[in-house]
Amino acid sequence: MSVSNRINEQITAPIVAVVGADGALLGKFDLTKALKMAQNAGMDLVEISPNMQPPVCKIIDFGKYKYAQQKKLQETKKKQKFIEVKEIKFRPNIAKGDYDVKLNNAIRFLQDSHKVKVILEFKGREIMYKDLGIKLLDRLKVDLKEYSKIDSDVKAEGRRLLLVLSSLK
Repeated sequence: MSVSNRINEQITAPIVAVVGADGALLGKFDLTKALKMAQNAGMDLVEISPNMQPPVCKIIDFGKYKYAQQKKLQETKKKQKFIEVKEIKFRPNIAKGDYDVKLNNAIRFLQDSHKVKVILEFKGREIMYKDLGIKLLDRLKVDLKEYSKIDSDVKAEGRRLLLVLSSLK
């Protein structure tokens, strides 16, 4: 059911199945009789299912119908939840205080139901010590175990190690 339904004289099918304003099927009628029935009721004839054989038309107030469709669309948009991916960057030789700050940020993001993408960047010759980076990410996984689950485990991308975590909620 879209908002661009055909109404009244826009309907092209010679015979239509008519549903009354109360939702009861009235039967199959030729288009002119169905239009007269809608006019007598003071409402519009709206084509609801154009692909059916014969097409299904309903006797309703088109303005109210359009308004209800827009409200339904707004409700579905309102109920959608967007999950943001928050990035936290680490270096292999991070100090304890810096590690704790970034750990607390990750915990806060996970508690707010965001995904956390942990990036461990190597610069210069640090790339020779990938094992230090992997140990750091393993320590981070242990520290965040009660707040998160692992979406994608540690993987290398050039001079970076990536880890993606998501909230347990």
